[in-house]
Amino acid sequence: MLTGKKILLAVTGSIAAYKSAYLVRLLTSAGADVRVVLSPGALEFITPLTFSTLSGNPVHSDFTEDKNSGVWTRHVDMALWADLMIIAPASANTLSKMASGQSDNFLLAVYMSNRCHVMIAPAMDHDMFLHEATQQNLAKLIDFGHQIIRPGEGSLASGLHGIGRMAEPAEIVREVIGHFHPDLPLINKKAIVTAGPTYERIDPVRFVGNFSSGKMGFAIAEQLAARGADVTLVSGPSVLKTNHPGIRRIDVMTAAEMYQACIENFDASDIAVMAAAVADYTPTHVASEKIKKNDDQWSLTFEKTVDIAASLGKLKRKDQILVGFALETEHEEKHAFVKLTKKNFDFIVLNSLRDEGAGFGTDTNKISLIWPDNKRQNFGLKSKSKVAADIVAEIEQLTHP
Repeated sequence: MLTGKKILLAVTGSIAAYKSAYLVRLLTSAGADVRVVLSPGALEFITPLTFSTLSGNPVHSDFTEDKNSGVWTRHVDMALWADLMIIAPASANTLSKMASGQSDNFLLAVYMSNRCHVMIAPAMDHDMFLHEATQQNLAKLIDFGHQIIRPGEGSLASGLHGIGRMAEPAEIVREVIGHFHPDLPLINKKAIVTAGPTYERIDPVRFVGNFSSGKMGFAIAEQLAARGADVTLVSGPSVLKTNHPGIRRIDVMTAAEMYQACIENFDASDIAVMAAAVADYTPTHVASEKIKKNDDQWSLTFEKTVDIAASLGKLKRKDQILVGFALETEHEEKHAFVKLTKKNFDFIVLNSLRDEGAGFGTDTNKISLIWPDNKRQNFGLKSKSKVAADIVAEIEQLTHP
């Protein structure tokens, strides 16, 4: 989504400089041509070799990289080359110099010569960030037309807990994509998608599970992200990988763990797609040691798991979209419609194990969409990626009625 985009990344002196290496990797993976400049302080935390290896371009930190050659690095050329400049991490010191127009190092000279949009991801200790001077500098930079990517809250290098953590690289990439593609239909929408099976523990080495691969849920997450959504993917055990930098993945094992992750993320979401094959029952007792093979027969007792989709349906606001899945083997439409109404879905995706090429483990699927007014739309056998596109197209329609 960033193919052909020229991005200049400026890294300042902060322990968060290591995150910028991940940022370069994500940007280049999305197709961007990335060049990096380092402040003198940044050199104390990370080496130019790291960035040159990841970006495939030379890294600059001074006007004359080789003092003996006398060759001048033209900061103006570098500044005018870029379509976007990102300063991440941006230390309190650099923010102050930017706000006051100082230009005492190569990075600042590049910034002062820049003509493109500027994104700033501050990183510093809690009290430094909240200090009146820092806040005044940020306000001034906003007045300059720059975009501030607000830091997160959590454990800081000082050992304190508070705001000041540089935004995660994936979050910054989402902002970059949104800058270059403001017309994406789901830009600024937050989505949660569940995928894969859950494994319910019997003992330390055994579990009860199902054959879900997670392919359908992963494909939906990719389609939502491709349309601009900020996606949280809650995945049960799966060997699948995500490709889009706009997807944040939470790995879980059990139905209880998936429920907890969904509850924590649902309120902030605009869209929720329940594509996981969640266990309906879990063993009542989990043995602390491996159960030995002694008896000819072995029986287990089970108790119901929490119904994640139904729980979210009760919490659902009018401005949220909740989509469910029904995998059936008999009386498909009847069972799907019951789930649809009982769990407060906006629509439900029905597929049947009786349809060849549909169900667990395959690369294809055959679905029907059913709405609360009993309207139904049938689709033919397609790749799961194309099925996901059909589902997300309907979600898109609901977000733009």
